[in-house]
Amino acid sequence: MSHDANPHAHHPHPHDAKKFVRAVEHASEERGLRLTPLRKEVLELVAAADKPVKAYDLLDQLRERHGNAAPPTVYRALDFLLDNGFIHKLESINAFVSCHHPAEAHQVPFLICDSCDSAQEVCDERVADLIEAQAKAMGFKPQAQTLEVHGTCKACRTA
Repeated sequence: MSHDANPHAHHPHPHDAKKFVRAVEHASEERGLRLTPLRKEVLELVAAADKPVKAYDLLDQLRERHGNAAPPTVYRALDFLLDNGFIHKLESINAFVSCHHPAEAHQVPFLICDSCDSAQEVCDERVADLIEAQAKAMGFKPQAQTLEVHGTCKACRTA
């Protein structure tokens, strides 16, 4: 089925870190959120990473720039970005990635490569809808939904 025939089909997102940060700034402004300089800097570091980034790697990068960054500072910034849907946390590898749709709340599955540590957001709301419907049918009220599929990406398989 072509992408045109299936409006829910997976579509890759080329990543432009600067454009992403501008989108988050715009979404923050529209929602009346305060994107402080530190929150923005943490966001920029997550956005610039070519793969999921761990909190202590962010802390190390901040210390290179500021010298006095502390873990609570980074975690507070990450919490703000997570709570507002600007980044995602990959629980199984305890790392963070930027969200491809920062202006809208959504749950998405991720494909995580165990060889190169890359993560790809699967933008197909049918997956989240199916899980939600199954939970409802079983009388279960979900509060959060994280689906992470581990394996080997195409690039690593063909290397």
